[in-house]
Amino acid sequence: MIGKIEEIIDNSVKIKLNININEQPNLVNLHVIFEDGNPRKVVAEIANTNQTHMIATIVGEIKDGEFTPGSSIKPSFKSTIRLIRQDELELLYGQQQLQVGYTNFGTSNIYEGYKINVDINKFFNCHFSILGNSGSGKSSTVASILQKLFTSCPTPPYNSSLFFFDAYGEYTNAFSKLNSKNPNLHYKTYTTNIVDPDTEILRIPIWLLDVDDLALLLDATSPTQLPIIEKTLKLVPILTGSTENVIRRKNDIIARALQDILLSGADSTKISDQVISVLAKFNTPTLNLESLIVQPGYTRTFKQCLYIDKTGKMQEMELVVEFVRGYIIEDNFEVPENELNPFYSLNDLEMSMEFALISEGILKSDKIFDTSNIMNVRLHSLATGDYRHYFNYPNYVTRDQYIESLIWDARSNSKAQIINFNINYVDDRLAKVITKILSRMLFLKSSVTKPRGSRAFNIIIEEAHRYVQHDNDIELLGYNIFERIAKEGRKYGVFLSLITQRPSELSDTCVSQCANFVILRTLHPVDLKYIKEMVPDVSSEIMLQLKNLKPGNCIAFGSAFKVPTIMYIDLPDPRPLSDNIDLTKVWYQAPTEQAAQAPVQQNQRFIQQPPQNMMGSMPMAQSQMGPQQVMGNPLNQPPITNQNPVT
Repeated sequence: MIGKIEEIIDNSVKIKLNININEQPNLVNLHVIFEDGNPRKVVAEIANTNQTHMIATIVGEIKDGEFTPGSSIKPSFKSTIRLIRQDELELLYGQQQLQVGYTNFGTSNIYEGYKINVDINKFFNCHFSILGNSGSGKSSTVASILQKLFTSCPTPPYNSSLFFFDAYGEYTNAFSKLNSKNPNLHYKTYTTNIVDPDTEILRIPIWLLDVDDLALLLDATSPTQLPIIEKTLKLVPILTGSTENVIRRKNDIIARALQDILLSGADSTKISDQVISVLAKFNTPTLNLESLIVQPGYTRTFKQCLYIDKTGKMQEMELVVEFVRGYIIEDNFEVPENELNPFYSLNDLEMSMEFALISEGILKSDKIFDTSNIMNVRLHSLATGDYRHYFNYPNYVTRDQYIESLIWDARSNSKAQIINFNINYVDDRLAKVITKILSRMLFLKSSVTKPRGSRAFNIIIEEAHRYVQHDNDIELLGYNIFERIAKEGRKYGVFLSLITQRPSELSDTCVSQCANFVILRTLHPVDLKYIKEMVPDVSSEIMLQLKNLKPGNCIAFGSAFKVPTIMYIDLPDPRPLSDNIDLTKVWYQAPTEQAAQAPVQQNQRFIQQPPQNMMGSMPMAQSQMGPQQVMGNPLNQPPITNQNPVT
């Protein structure tokens, strides 16, 4: 027996030793058992010791071969005290023999050689966070945990779908050889590098983006801008169609916009200019500037009737208004769903937004222009800039088909278990939007999958503090997709995994919904305070240990761990490309060696033809584009153009 209980204060038990501590190994962090003949045995962890006394903290109890964490009972003063046995230790840390449904995480730092095997259902079936300072071994920990998920289990999770948002493109090296270890396992990666892509470029079909997605993409700042986006999305399938019913509906839409301009009360010259401007860009075979207006004795074109005389008046105003009204449909006419064009491009979307703004009165109101035109400017920049490639999808697909294409590995003609999105080559704003759009697609897909929960999507976000933040999404859209997944995702089978070095910058809602935490060395006082306040079951002793952990060592706790577990995470094989550079090599390398390793300059670039809009003409402001915007089609691929332009 180790000693006798001398004092019990809250969960701490002071024990007077009756053993020679100098003859014992280090006892700190080992577990002791209190027995007094009761079927329930109290378990405590040794917090500190000296020559005569030790302090143990109660962590739970053992009854009927089961360990229950917590401190609902206290040991009696008559208890005998001994170190925990191997069979009891397995109740706390799990069995040493791996079985189906379990994976190895690492090795205990306290009990030499003791393997920490974790129930997959208790760890991956909920949201979790992996936290730690830069250099603490965070990337290697993530890679090791995921590698072992597929290699340490007797039966790998072949049906798993892990979507990994890789902020630095460092994990491909760790996962690309998964297939060599098991031919039924596959890793798939997408890149945002359009200049020198080494894998398939990430592309998101623009027609799959709804109002909420476009609001984020165009950086909308006010809910008042959402109706413009909504109208744009309603117009684009019509303005890009070509059937008889579609043309009739187009005429109605164009005519209503023209009528508003004609009856605006502005001076005739301004009205004429605006009508000509609209019809030059938005027209049909029956309603355009060359449409004939037939009157008894003469026939003139629409454009001729817009003539302004010497007095500054449009003499044929009444005739023009009457002609335009002839195209307005008074009844509730709707184009059949199968005649709407679901396949459109960024240029088509830009055209539709311009028309949506016109129909909303942008030509008549400076206020509408100031608040809404900025989105059109951003859309134009997107449609003409390098980022357009990420929304240039070659063929029409539905959302379900697109998600299935992400999961399917065409090279092996089989399912991929890990899908990596390398978002290293775009700025943080677009990276955040891409992460939100794809995560929302997965959430929406899972929310309508029947039976509910029959599929699972794990969304793993590296450098999560850059993307999973408390943004203005709630004020703009009424929700933040990551917070919605954190609160609702479990019942649909969508789980968040947050990897970050700055937990204090994460959304509080998302952190509060995490059921498991793996924490490596953390030094920043703000982050330490945040962890203590936000993470459950964190004692002062654990907080002190977090500051002194060696790289690769961590403390894990949560629903998958019955007690806080200090462990060493084995190095992944192969490792992610996350090591610091070696300055002794870089700084002292011979100049001739540096020259030999210098990249070859590429002088040849593809010349891209200006993209055509729905009218077959150059988009607005294209003529002012600089050479850096016009030149360079890294994909050597023409943009999507509609098969049925408005003419």
